[in-house]
Amino acid sequence: MCGIVGAAGTRNIVPVLVEGLRRLEYRGYDSCGVAVHQDGALRRTRSTARVAELDAQVGSEHVSGLTGIAHTRWATHGAPAVHNAHPHFSSGPTAADGSQRPARVALVHNGIIENHEQLRAQLQARGYVFMSQTDTEVIAHLVDSLYEGDLFEAVRQATLQLHGAYAIAVICRDEPHRVVGARQGSPLVMGVGVGEREGEMFLASDAMALAGVTDQIAYLEEGDVVDLQRGRHWIVARDGAAHVRVERPVRTVHAHTGAAELGPYRHYMQKEIFEQPRAISDTLEGVEAFVPELFGRNAARSFAEIDSVLVLACGTSYYAGCTAKYWLESIAQIPTQVEVASEYRYRDSVPNPRTLVVTITQSGETADTLAALKHARSLGMKHTLTICNVATSAMVRECEHAYVTRAGVEIGVASTKAFTTQLAGLFLLTLTLAKLRGRLDAEAEAQHLRSLRHLPAALQAVLALEPQIIAWSQAFAAKENALFLGRGLHYPVALEGALKLKEISYIHAEAYPAGELKHGPLALVTSAMPVVTVAPNDALVEKLKSNMQEVRARGGELYVCADADTHIEASEGVHVIRMPEHYGALSPILHVVPLQLLAYHTACARGTDVDKPRNLAKSVTVE
Repeated sequence: MCGIVGAAGTRNIVPVLVEGLRRLEYRGYDSCGVAVHQDGALRRTRSTARVAELDAQVGSEHVSGLTGIAHTRWATHGAPAVHNAHPHFSSGPTAADGSQRPARVALVHNGIIENHEQLRAQLQARGYVFMSQTDTEVIAHLVDSLYEGDLFEAVRQATLQLHGAYAIAVICRDEPHRVVGARQGSPLVMGVGVGEREGEMFLASDAMALAGVTDQIAYLEEGDVVDLQRGRHWIVARDGAAHVRVERPVRTVHAHTGAAELGPYRHYMQKEIFEQPRAISDTLEGVEAFVPELFGRNAARSFAEIDSVLVLACGTSYYAGCTAKYWLESIAQIPTQVEVASEYRYRDSVPNPRTLVVTITQSGETADTLAALKHARSLGMKHTLTICNVATSAMVRECEHAYVTRAGVEIGVASTKAFTTQLAGLFLLTLTLAKLRGRLDAEAEAQHLRSLRHLPAALQAVLALEPQIIAWSQAFAAKENALFLGRGLHYPVALEGALKLKEISYIHAEAYPAGELKHGPLALVTSAMPVVTVAPNDALVEKLKSNMQEVRARGGELYVCADADTHIEASEGVHVIRMPEHYGALSPILHVVPLQLLAYHTACARGTDVDKPRNLAKSVTVE
């Protein structure tokens, strides 16, 4: 989602700011902008186009400076428009003659300010004029209203009045070598310049934005306010005294750039689909047995104290959790509940202190999931574990235990390799808990290890089906609606397939347990409604065949991903892709891949922006 970059440098830092935004493009945005201290004044450039166009603008307008901030915005308050784009300025209250003073404060912001309407009314009463519909402009004016010659103190005082989530970076016309940042509920990191950039200081919402600039990173904690000046920094807690410094360790972080080479692929999503064999192999590297130590040094003690599992996640990660519920209850025989993170904290639930709370998140910065985790802990559930793709993320730091997947950077907004590596991590958790509970003998453990080691090769065989899926996509490209069906363990796979199709092709798609067709969805089935069916050779396959007949009897067109030994044959109105092999409990990891490819090639045929679908963002850092 929204991205922040800031710098107090010893040379023109505009190229650093723009390159930082470019590295954050994969997160999704609809406007971008830069503000710098130049020739004794604040100067900014904003655009609703891509970062490349912003780069061209700052070049043609000769924008440069030693201190500055930059931002990519994903619209929440106010439409995607230049006047709503960050950075926002404050010039102080309107002068007596009605004129506006030169801008004194420039600010960028990630998150949502919940009391912005109240603050806006107060500031308007004092003569501040608002030029946007954003909640962010409120913070800029608030900082200005509190400014008495010390930007750091003005920001610190402003944060005491803010309710909600924020990460901010601020510069001031009157203090040309200073950047001040603050965070609460939204990530912010500090970078320390080394080598050629020694003495320079940086801020960013993600360490990736600073890749190639510095690898010396400190992660700011909740409530921190940071003062960056050349060669020095100062951090205090939001509600602490301004002179009481707190230390945040600076560590070496090798952040991978988001500007990876596409190679022979048309889009990052396609590249990431084809990276899944390697991603799974890397995620499972070194796994020789199912032991608690896979999840952290003290995981054995926590696992011994639990009697249930609560999974908290959003979107694709939620569907990974739904899949894990089947595994955990059937293999480990441990009661499991899966909750949509954005709903969990707002309902009355019955806490159990012997529950293992498992969060699932690609970025580790998902605001809803972080808030749900904190809510679960506040209810007395202290045993926490995350399945996450970013070792340095807030979620990994917040949870007691972690299994870090090794999918690598995922640039496409629609998650693919992060999903399958999450499933791999969740399967390891299932088998570890099963073993500890006496549900997994040595023979079964050895068989599961063999299956996991064979997964990369099995995925390669599924990827070889791409030409057949391209043929399907030509038919789907002309449709506006689709149904996805699955049963049991593969119902969450159908949900994920429908999500992928709607995310990037903009075709309305819904998923149902196949047995639910006759309870309503069958009314939608006509020859114009393609019905995608996930058909593994499991205990429910005969039931599934009956559900497929219900579709054909209404003239529905079936597109079936079937295991070879299901005896489902292609015929009029029934299109079949044969999966290379049946893979038992791990089948969801294989069966989701054709659905990813179907969504991808359908989107290509419809000409949509595959990697950056409209209205969506990669790392959802607002509620």
